[in-house]
Amino acid sequence: MNRIDRISAILIQLQSRRVVKAGDIAERFNISLRTVYRDVKTLEEAGIPIIGEAGVGYSIMDGYRLPPVMFTKEEATAFLTAEKFVEKLTDTSTIANHKSAMYKIKAILRTAEKDLLEDIDSKIEVLKGANRPINTNNDYIQTILNSIAQKHIIAIDYFAHHSQEHTSREIEPVGIVFADAYWHLIAYCRLRNDYRDFRVDRINKLRVTDKKFTSQHPTLKDYIARTAKDKDLETIVIRVERVVYGNLDYQKYYSGFVSEKKMGNIIEMTFLTSSIEGFARWYMMFGDHAEIIKPDKLKDRVMAIAENTLQRLSVDVK
Repeated sequence: MNRIDRISAILIQLQSRRVVKAGDIAERFNISLRTVYRDVKTLEEAGIPIIGEAGVGYSIMDGYRLPPVMFTKEEATAFLTAEKFVEKLTDTSTIANHKSAMYKIKAILRTAEKDLLEDIDSKIEVLKGANRPINTNNDYIQTILNSIAQKHIIAIDYFAHHSQEHTSREIEPVGIVFADAYWHLIAYCRLRNDYRDFRVDRINKLRVTDKKFTSQHPTLKDYIARTAKDKDLETIVIRVERVVYGNLDYQKYYSGFVSEKKMGNIIEMTFLTSSIEGFARWYMMFGDHAEIIKPDKLKDRVMAIAENTLQRLSVDVK
């Protein structure tokens, strides 16, 4: 990138946030802090009202805005690609807001870029996985995000799958995460007096209260790092015959798949899981073509499930 393009990009970056640190600019463009200071000085000499505070960063004086900028073909295509993901992986409110934003973006594109998007629109598609259910809660994501921004307490009716229990509780939202094919709401639960992970598709009812919270919660990144360290994960090793291995190709990732080793007609697979019960029931689907290497507690649980199943089948036969 030449210097003129870089300076223009720095100006756009300064307009994108209230405060931008010099280190962030240096990291983005892979330049030294000295070069950042020189480029910012160039913008100031061009009449851009930049406010710089040592140890804080740069900001542009309120009220100053450049007219809309032109996008490159690559940037415009990236917007279209993102739109395809938004349509398949978010709620109806987010989809509507994103479409509205896309109309504004397309309105300032040159004719050539508009023609490009119309031509390529039918050549990009995102498909939902066969194992991913459709989320029936269609308008929660934007409501949750607004509550996080305004620090409003949320009241929810929630179904906990592990205990098969319906509860009503008030929570202080921290953030939302898309993981394992589902949206998760991370929040401080006032009922349990601890942080909890709520799957959004299991929220039966959600209401934003007038009450606000003042607690300082960890960032979403810090919470995820902490919980990953605290989780008591069990190492599982199984050996699967090739005849059924192909059927596990996508499912294995939902069960904590880590690695695998080919041993002739056998595939040795290693998993990390927090639920022996859940893994045991998944294993039963293909257990007649597999072997559990470890742990013994998994063998015991699979055997117990098999014996109980056999007993129920015997009763039905009689």
